Amino acid sequence: MNYTIATDVLIAGAGPTGLVLANLLGTHGIRVTIVEKRADLIDYPRGVGLDDESYRTLQTMGLLDAVKPYTLPHHIMRVVNGRGEVILTNDPQGEPFGHPRKHGFLQPLVDRVMFEGLGRYPNVEVLFGRELTSVTDTGDGIEAVVDHVTGEEGENPTGVSTDITARFLVGCEGGRSFTRKHMGVDFEGVSPSTRWVVVDVRNDPLGFPGVYLGADPARPYVSIGLPHGVRRFEFMLFDDEPNEKVEDNIFVSHLLHEHLPENTELDIIRRRVFTHHGRVASSFRLGNLLIAGDAAHLMPVWMGQGFNSGVRDATNLAWKLNAVLKGMAGDELLDTYTVERRDHAKAMVDLSLTMGNIIKPTDSKVAFGRDAVARVLNLSPQVKDYFADMRFKPMPRYGRGVVVDQEMLTPGTARRKISGDRVPKLIPLRNALRKDSPVGSQFVQPWVDFKGENIRLDDALGSGFAILSWGIDPARLIDEETLATLESTDTVLVCAVSPNQLAWAEGEWATVVSDTTGALKKWFDQASVGSVCIRPDRFVAAACLNGDLPRAITAVRTAASLFVPFSSPIPS
Repeated sequence: MNYTIATDVLIAGAGPTGLVLANLLGTHGIRVTIVEKRADLIDYPRGVGLDDESYRTLQTMGLLDAVKPYTLPHHIMRVVNGRGEVILTNDPQGEPFGHPRKHGFLQPLVDRVMFEGLGRYPNVEVLFGRELTSVTDTGDGIEAVVDHVTGEEGENPTGVSTDITARFLVGCEGGRSFTRKHMGVDFEGVSPSTRWVVVDVRNDPLGFPGVYLGADPARPYVSIGLPHGVRRFEFMLFDDEPNEKVEDNIFVSHLLHEHLPENTELDIIRRRVFTHHGRVASSFRLGNLLIAGDAAHLMPVWMGQGFNSGVRDATNLAWKLNAVLKGMAGDELLDTYTVERRDHAKAMVDLSLTMGNIIKPTDSKVAFGRDAVARVLNLSPQVKDYFADMRFKPMPRYGRGVVVDQEMLTPGTARRKISGDRVPKLIPLRNALRKDSPVGSQFVQPWVDFKGENIRLDDALGSGFAILSWGIDPARLIDEETLATLESTDTVLVCAVSPNQLAWAEGEWATVVSDTTGALKKWFDQASVGSVCIRPDRFVAAACLNGDLPRAITAVRTAASLFVPFSSPIPS
């Protein structure tokens, strides 16, 4: 017996990436169907680190308060050598995007919150026990077949299937993605042979928070304090230790008790063996088929970026799918998904592999040399601060895609550096402290006063595009025809003022936020611009002087339907 379903977006996989994407699309009223071959969500811990960028997306999804009980903010990471000496500390400070930079979290509980959050949207459904087995791209959409399966892992076919038609298919099925294989794109990178065993325990026998990466040549290990009294241990397995050995309680007990007080009683939740992978798909789109999360890139665990990279994919893709489906942008907009996300995903894979190479050496001479270098580097306060503040982490910065060059106001590409050659001489760019263009980077998110409430900026900007100007209503800078176009695309126009101007500004202009922390004034001052066009994913599409705002808006509209090949060089 066959069934038929019609939807806008078919998502394969109810992991975190698929759940984030479905929630974001649900807020826009898009019809979404998720198919998952498992009988339920995965209930064992996988990811343990949550970045502020992901927290910001959870805020956009309206699930922040529901998620907070399962997170631990200000998660400090330390790398220790075989003698227990700290050789590197990572403790980033500040909240530029509105939240602490790093959190520990319990992924099964966070995934459950996101799944239950879908109940808010009658246009979104999740079908468990459904495995994607066939897909055809018709040009106007996709036709898929999902087989009905049973069993915890979806291993038992029933002979029943469902036909699903959709405008787009997004594969979020993990590293063995059917969608990616069907697309025929290369999965480039390496899969190191190193195997690790993960052991999660209740009633944390250590108790202290934070992350310890044990660069111990005798056996590299990881110890992570998590919410609700859970602790994660990870140990590297040697070549002569088969996977089956982790089922031996004596072996596992030996691993753990090397790091615990004597006679510690252990309440083991589960144990699993995994292998690190560092792979990125050559393209994230082929026609009406797209991939995201582990289907598009496999992250080594060292930097905790598997979950976060999937969230970045979903955040980037959701607003673009919404714009195309609602006719606000051309189909070419979806080509910018690969353009914008692939390079950063590759950079995160490379960073994670590098961190792994620091942790896992078992040669005592190599470890001795590493520790000696670390001691020398730690003598420099600048170097220590560099690692502590996590400035080595490549932040997403889009030089191609839905961006506008700050000086030329040309769409599709944006130079990283400001030369100052094509701006009024009054602007002291040559002597400015900040010569990096903010275009393509995430916009800050301070607390602001909005209609008498102290809220985070994103909550005032809404879920679409926003134009934010300092000290003036941006509507006064734009002609009536452009204003009408912006209204049709749900673009929000906002004026930011200092608190002492709030009462006057609210009487003059429609939408005003008070810069209670001074962060917005500082941003506009350092960037030497008057207005900024902010994308739905909170990245800067354009930054300009007020007199250039009409041209910048036109360029953003062009960029949102402009195909820029990801093989083209990033402008310097």
